[in-house]
Amino acid sequence: MMMTGIRNAGRSFFGKLLIFVLFGFLIFSFAIWGIGDIFQGYGRNSVARVGKAEIGLEQMRTAFQNDVQALTRQQRRQITPDMARALGLDRQALSRLVTESVLDQTARSMRLAVSDETIRNLIFDDPTFRDASGQFSAPRFNELLRSNGFTEAVYVREQRATILRQQIAEMVVGAVSAPGALQELGHRLRNERRSVTFARLAPTAAGEIPAPTEAQLKTFYDERKGAFRAPERRTADILALSAESLADAGAISEADARARYEEIKALRFTTAETRTIQQIAFSNAEEAQAARARIEAGETFDAIAAARNVGAGDLTLGTFTRTQIFDPAVRDAAFALAEGLVSAPVASAFGPVLLRVTVVQPESVRSFEEVAATVRAELATSRATSRITEIHDKIEDQRAGAKPLADIAREFNLALRSVGPVDAGLRRADGTVEQPLPGGDATLQAIFRSDIGVDNEAIRLARDTGYVWYDVKKIDAPREQGFDEVKAQVETQWRADEVATRLSAKTRELVERLDKGEAFEAVAASAGLTVEQAGAIGRQEQRTDLPANAISLIFGTLAGKSNSASVADGGRVLFKVDGATVPSYARTTQEAENFARQLGASVSEDILAQYIGQRQTELGVSVNETAFRNATGGVTN
Repeated sequence: MMMTGIRNAGRSFFGKLLIFVLFGFLIFSFAIWGIGDIFQGYGRNSVARVGKAEIGLEQMRTAFQNDVQALTRQQRRQITPDMARALGLDRQALSRLVTESVLDQTARSMRLAVSDETIRNLIFDDPTFRDASGQFSAPRFNELLRSNGFTEAVYVREQRATILRQQIAEMVVGAVSAPGALQELGHRLRNERRSVTFARLAPTAAGEIPAPTEAQLKTFYDERKGAFRAPERRTADILALSAESLADAGAISEADARARYEEIKALRFTTAETRTIQQIAFSNAEEAQAARARIEAGETFDAIAAARNVGAGDLTLGTFTRTQIFDPAVRDAAFALAEGLVSAPVASAFGPVLLRVTVVQPESVRSFEEVAATVRAELATSRATSRITEIHDKIEDQRAGAKPLADIAREFNLALRSVGPVDAGLRRADGTVEQPLPGGDATLQAIFRSDIGVDNEAIRLARDTGYVWYDVKKIDAPREQGFDEVKAQVETQWRADEVATRLSAKTRELVERLDKGEAFEAVAASAGLTVEQAGAIGRQEQRTDLPANAISLIFGTLAGKSNSASVADGGRVLFKVDGATVPSYARTTQEAENFARQLGASVSEDILAQYIGQRQTELGVSVNETAFRNATGGVTN
């Protein structure tokens, strides 16, 4: 049961920290249909009021910062406040605080309480707080609290609140399980398989499309003006500070480059000797020695192998470097042999063997001259990395003095990149696409959230490899484009629509013939189509022969019936569902039990979400948008 899992998690310290955000699964629900409807003005010093309780600025700020830090640790890269807001972490944190406040007030209205003894037992029984002897350790308890930002009083208070929230949740959904009919439906959705016969219609199957008249294009444009609007486009200056941008390979002396080469030569520029080794195994040393004597008398290694029924595939062990052979006896013997010779009997870990080395690939070392450019570039980048923080601080000082990015770029000998006008997908007005920006999507999104003249916070590059500063220089608002501006686009879209209309009509006729009983092969042949088959198709399956929209339509079509679906290249695919199979649902299997448990948890979450939504409506919630943005860094006071 979901509640059992919650109680079990709550028995450990870190489990309690997780349960501190127990109702995080409700975040997205309320972000969509709960919080979104209640953003109204409210008190200056509070972010929100929930019933008679308030969520203060500092409480909101702390919750948001904690979530940002948690995501940073999870992603192992710096998450800036701008990035966090773009991901919706600010709304999620607020939704969680509102949910917790609703539950806390519900607990008080029900006069629920947790005794000191219960809290004391939870702490003393938590293995996280025990020392090596297994006893509760007060110093360890206090140290763990400090390292996680808690005082004893705050921790105890939060545990009381968490337990009460658990009790309410258990009262609401403690005994809920997924109905059998729902389990069987879920089983069908997951495991049903379908087989189809299908054929592809290329766009050329629509036939020759006559050139449109000016009037046709104008009418088409007038009916779809919104589709040809110019999106918002922005122009920005970008200054990137990274080890690559600071590195100066020309400043690396030959002596330093050679010294670095010698340091990494063995690891980076040396290809170890390899040997291709063959082996014949024997039951005992006497057999191995006898075989060796026969080879010395003129019999071949291959003849010995054949006599012992060792096939060609089993004869060769493989090609190895010295370090790749784990058996020391085999390693030493193989790497002491000349190419083509047979070893004396070797006492391997698996018994006596004779070895033969068929190919020796000597060790090779790339010379300094071959790799000098690479060594210099890497050494220059390594040295530049240590300067990033220093230069970042100097640039920030210049930014604080309102110095333009262009001047800063010249002063630090960095390249200033001018981008735009581009839309939110980096597309220019002529249809070409701008090269990716330093910092990727984070930089692009930040540019489209900023404004002209705003002092923007630097974006930290992944893995702390540098920073990106940007200034929005121009904003071209979305606008309606005239017919003459987009005439070429209009004609392209008109032609695509004509092809789609013709193919849709053609496949509709073919579907009617199929559903009247004509054989698929006959119908396909009359249209000049090639028949294909596909079996055991899953509902969520990704295939190369059928697009996702076609698979979705296949599962929406009755077995024995036909349909058609569009294809990305402008064509269509005609299909007939030949059969649908669903394995019987055995509730006693482990897979069925796991599925029922997951489905039950989902049902419980939905019920709990509805309960909290109702309580939220009863208590009343209002949010101060300005205070919310202040608390999460969306605006500056």
